[in-house]
Amino acid sequence: MSGKIVGVFIVLSALVAGIAIYWLQVYAFYEPAAFTPGEEIRLVPLDRDAPEVIVVENIEGIDATSSPLRFRACFTTPLTQAMLTETYRVYDDPVPLVAPGWFACFDAVEIGAALERGEAIAFLSEREIADGVDRVVAVFGDGRAYAWHQLNGTLEE
Repeated sequence: MSGKIVGVFIVLSALVAGIAIYWLQVYAFYEPAAFTPGEEIRLVPLDRDAPEVIVVENIEGIDATSSPLRFRACFTTPLTQAMLTETYRVYDDPVPLVAPGWFACFDAVEIGAALERGEAIAFLSEREIADGVDRVVAVFGDGRAYAWHQLNGTLEE
């Protein structure tokens, strides 16, 4: 009888631990991103290294202090792709990272496919926003835009 009790305890403990790990990975630590002055969406101009603020509307984002890679944002911009490519640095090898399922506006697969097809163009938003991490902004022809953080390879040996 005591073996069954121990077995049930182990199974229940594993179930609780699994639920806790899932919740911690998908929901915990995330908070709405702040887009206050100094934390707006910015892009790096072709002629300078310092990023400058761009015009955005309807912005929503998530971030977490537990990892710089958890940042995601969705917004629109009235700026055209043609104007952006003439003014700001295009980002080589953009790879949007998957967002939590509950942050529905950010679809990394759709964004990545659009980047490959040339429907969206990625720009450098901020180099080294954290050690080894860049902020990237992808802009679609219709003004939809998305931002994320991705590893830039500077910490590889």
